[in-house]
Amino acid sequence: MSNNILFIFEGEKTEVQITDNLNKFFLNENTIITCAYCSTIYQIYKEIAEDEDLDTFNLIKNRNETNKKILEDFERHDFAEIYMFFDYDGHDIIANDSKINELLAFFNEETDKGKLYLSYPMVESLKHISDYKTFKDLKVQCKVKIGYKNIVGKTCLQNLQDFTIYKKQTWKELIVAHLSKMNYIINNSYTYPDYIAFQQTVFIHQLNKYISIDSTVGVLSAFPIFLHDYYGYEKLKDLIK
Repeated sequence: MSNNILFIFEGEKTEVQITDNLNKFFLNENTIITCAYCSTIYQIYKEIAEDEDLDTFNLIKNRNETNKKILEDFERHDFAEIYMFFDYDGHDIIANDSKINELLAFFNEETDKGKLYLSYPMVESLKHISDYKTFKDLKVQCKVKIGYKNIVGKTCLQNLQDFTIYKKQTWKELIVAHLSKMNYIINNSYTYPDYIAFQQTVFIHQLNKYISIDSTVGVLSAFPIFLHDYYGYEKLKDLIK
C-alpha cells in the first residue's frame, strides 16, 4: 500500500508551515503531499450539495493550476489517506452549523472521501496560548470578525510565534495542551484523554458548551487531535514522553 498521504488545507501558507515543521518530528515515515483549497469549508459544502458522488481527489486536483501541477503524476489510488484541515469560520456570511455537522459526517473516513479536521476558530489557534495554566478556559467570539490573527500575534507566548522554528518539546507541550482542552470540552476534565473522539463529537460539544450559549468557541487546534487519531492515544503518549 502507498505511504503517500494527501493533506488538503484551507490556505496556502500557514498550514504548510505547520505541517513542514511537524513532519520533522512526526509522520516522517510517510510522504506528505500538500494542496490548498483556497476557500472556506462552506464552499466545499456547496460542491457536495451539487454532487453527492464527489471525488475529493479530483475536486482538489482541478481546483487551481498549482494543484494540477502538484498532483499531475498522481491518481486517487496513489494516496492511502486524505486529511482535510479547515477553519470553523463561524463568521462567514454563509456560515451554518447544520452544514458543518453534515460535512463532518460526510468527510469522516480518510481512506475514502477524506477525513475533515476543524480548528476553532482558525488555524492560528495552535499557538494561541499566553499561559498554559489558563488555556483550559480560553474562548473567543466566533460569529463576528474579531481580528483573530492579530489577537493571537499579540498575546501568544514568544516561543510559539513562528511555526517554522518549533522544537519537538514545543510540539509536546502543544499536543498535551490541546488534547487536554479537547477532553475538557467533551468531558469537563482538563487531562490527557484516553479515548479517540470523533470530530462530530468535538463539534457538538463546542456547539452545546460555547456556540449556542454565547457565540464563542473554546480555542482548539486540529493538528494535535489529528496526531492523536493517527497514532492512537497510547502510542502518541509514548512519543511525547
